[in-house]
Amino acid sequence: MRYAETGFNLEVDLTRGNIERVATDPRNTELYLGGLGTNAKILWERVPPEVEPFSPDNLLIFATGLLCGTPATGCNRTIVSTISPQTRLMAFSMMGGFWAPELKYAGYDKVILRGKSPDLVYLWINNDKVEIRDASHLQGKGATETAELIRQELNEPKAQVASIGLAGENRVYFASIEQGRSSASRLGIGAVMGDKGVKAIVVRGTKDINLARPDEYMELCNEVLEYIKFRNENPIPGVMPILAGLGSPQEMKVHDEKWHTENFMWGNSRTRRRDFWNEEIAKDWMETMESMRTRLISCYNCPMTCGATISPPGRPTYMMKCFSKLTYTMAAMSDLEFGLGIAQSATEYGVDGFSAPQVMAFALELLENGILKDKDFPEMPKDNEGRFYYLLDKIVRREGIGDVLANGTYWAAKEIGKGAEEYAHNNIKKHEQLPLKLSMLNPVYFLMYCTGEKINITQIEGQFPQAPYPKREHREAFVKDWFQVPDEKFKQYFIDWEPRGENSNPYYPNVQMSCDIVDWQEKMHYIDDALGMCSGLSSFPLKPPYHMHNYPKFISSGAGIDMDEDKLTQAAKRYRTLVRAINISRGMRRKDEKPPEDHWKKRFPELEEELLDTYYKFKGWNNEGIPTKESLHELGLDYVSEDFLERGILTDGEDIPGEDASSKEAKAAKKKK
Repeated sequence: MRYAETGFNLEVDLTRGNIERVATDPRNTELYLGGLGTNAKILWERVPPEVEPFSPDNLLIFATGLLCGTPATGCNRTIVSTISPQTRLMAFSMMGGFWAPELKYAGYDKVILRGKSPDLVYLWINNDKVEIRDASHLQGKGATETAELIRQELNEPKAQVASIGLAGENRVYFASIEQGRSSASRLGIGAVMGDKGVKAIVVRGTKDINLARPDEYMELCNEVLEYIKFRNENPIPGVMPILAGLGSPQEMKVHDEKWHTENFMWGNSRTRRRDFWNEEIAKDWMETMESMRTRLISCYNCPMTCGATISPPGRPTYMMKCFSKLTYTMAAMSDLEFGLGIAQSATEYGVDGFSAPQVMAFALELLENGILKDKDFPEMPKDNEGRFYYLLDKIVRREGIGDVLANGTYWAAKEIGKGAEEYAHNNIKKHEQLPLKLSMLNPVYFLMYCTGEKINITQIEGQFPQAPYPKREHREAFVKDWFQVPDEKFKQYFIDWEPRGENSNPYYPNVQMSCDIVDWQEKMHYIDDALGMCSGLSSFPLKPPYHMHNYPKFISSGAGIDMDEDKLTQAAKRYRTLVRAINISRGMRRKDEKPPEDHWKKRFPELEEELLDTYYKFKGWNNEGIPTKESLHELGLDYVSEDFLERGILTDGEDIPGEDASSKEAKAAKKKK
């Protein structure tokens, strides 16, 4: 018997219209856990680097985490993986809500889509009955509208629906997949779903999940609930409101936006408005939020109410959470009423709430600077807010200049030319980042920005504080009940961290400490993404209920796998390395691992080189960021090193990268001189 997982994947060949229920190998669960871990294994085996994002041979995988659907509070994440049209690298984007547990209850751990449907379809999974159904009547419909229409059509009000809007249908590079109370937004996975001709995947499940040792598992679950109650009653002092508690950043509850509005950047991630927040704005924005927020909501089996239903005047109700509350407002230099209104349209269209606002602000900056002309924007309204609605509509329909902008700022700038590349200034690996620009280099964040494979800072930062407390006595008080640390040394790292002076940024935390901190934070995110846990209860907040010490117990008692901290660390390192191997095979190298040039005003090139050199060595990678043959062997990934040797990425007997054509040409030219 399989515990926690079902032991079956649903394989759907859209080209042939073929559906198969495929048994999975339990040994892969022991080695890669589930969710992101086994997704990476499947992509490595079945999607070679020659496969393009919009190829029929690309896979789109919807995975439950190993512990999804069990009584573990907050374990509800769907991990969607594919090859991104924006970065051309592996994409993995998570969404909460109810979809993943429902898939488990239907009897499946993953849905794997391959091929392309000749017509627009949706997939209907009702326990053992699975159908590919016509969706031509849903073409052009909004994502949430589609979900409601399908539920009515099937007469299944409890069905969970993951759907795309017009942006996905038109393969917008930052199209999202929407799912009731959450969305998988980053890296353009909605575009891949649209390219495959799938409008929605609909699930209804009523089966049970087995646990290996139910009594022990429930005791652990109850301990977590007790700790959540304690943390909710005892927020962490001395940090910004969104970091004081648990859950995803509580943007739907927080009214004080002084920190975000005065520290994050406005427009095309350029303008800092240091004195923006005042009593009048605070009052207006609170009234706006209170009038539009109809209720706070949670994902499956979670008490945190991180999301909210928003009802803008004259518009349908939609779900919102996290920082998308402000992204449209700040990109347009507008107010909260505008931001909440246009976000409703963006949710129906199905676009990423981080990338889309920046793309529109980027377009208007090009217009203001004469790179784009008025003729590129026919019939565009004169008012600022109207221009953003206009651009959003053009982008999702791929009309006129919108067809270029729909590829994101990196690719749009290359196509537009005329110096437009300087305005696409907030990307990492071709992907738009949070609109944040800072003064002094932070060594920990430098490494996270450079090396994070999710290419999204909120999916690597977390359990270590973002800044030191001003007084040592406060730092000493903070660490007293900091039992979540994997090693006591992290407490001392924080105690000795000063706001200024010798033990401050950029040289403290020092290089080795920075490597330790980044590795810990990243590891926890990767474990969450394999188990299906919301990062808001584990890897993202300070002092969370799930951590390195109780996770092995959850896995052992839930899935029946013999697990301890060392084995869990090794498993997470294994599939994290496999994610990197996929990207290395697709051409990613050290030259790609850099933050936006203007992210920090004060940069330290020699220190930055040392940070990368040391971190690469720490992770078992060579100077180009390629996992070495030795480190791959230690992780049981010899099949990766064999492939790398065959492709010339590694050379036999040496853990150095194989030369690409450009480096060979450069050497030949040097010899001629």
